[in-house]
Amino acid sequence: MKENRKTRTGTVVSDKMDKTVVVVVQSLRRHKLYKKVIRHTSKFKVHDETNKCKVGDVVKIVETRPLSKEKNWRVIEIIGRREVVEKEPTETI
Repeated sequence: MKENRKTRTGTVVSDKMDKTVVVVVQSLRRHKLYKKVIRHTSKFKVHDETNKCKVGDVVKIVETRPLSKEKNWRVIEIIGRREVVEKEPTETI
């Protein structure tokens, strides 16, 4: 039997939950009438069993059975790590 599970590649934007990360997947689509290329963004809550994913990582996710109310995806692998620099607010007078 052949598995036809959807896979996506996206960037982690939040890792504040336990065993869950929020992944943004961007795709380019052409408008039906005006033929202009539009950037489409989708957010997915993804199960991360080992809590290894950090903000900025590029990950590959796969569709799975419902794990909670909003979680239907799992992390397969971390493709790349990206360092996110946190900037402290400067004092203004």
